[in-house]
Amino acid sequence: MRAVIQRAVNASVTVDGEAIGKIDNGLVLLLGVTHEDTIDDVNFIVNKIVNLRIFEDSNEKMNLSLKDVNGEVLSISQFTLYASTQKGRRPSFTDAAKAEHADKMYKAANQLIRENGVTVETGRFGEMMNVQLTNVGPATFILDSNDK
Repeated sequence: MRAVIQRAVNASVTVDGEAIGKIDNGLVLLLGVTHEDTIDDVNFIVNKIVNLRIFEDSNEKMNLSLKDVNGEVLSISQFTLYASTQKGRRPSFTDAAKAEHADKMYKAANQLIRENGVTVETGRFGEMMNVQLTNVGPATFILDSNDK
């Protein structure tokens, strides 16, 4: 499982011009799932997301977690995180999980984040979405459950 997280002071997602998710302070989460991902991968990624100390404290040091700052998450399913661009000019997505498995893992991750006391807004799985955010820092981090 792969995640790209970006600190944001605001973010929103729209589908067909309709706003379906919005946060004011926290993280934008782009979550990619591969075929072999299990609930152990979900647990690893979610633990990192909610506890990673990437928000600034009063001394402007990254020392606070999402939970510490009462941040929210805008979660977007992102199969392109498993794109292979090694051959040719057109990406291959064969490493991305099939929709049924990816949706199951995506929903499990969102639920576990909520169980950690964090508000989660979501995009719409499998839909073309427009995501807007104001990235703070900018601060962007890549997480991979293979790094356990």
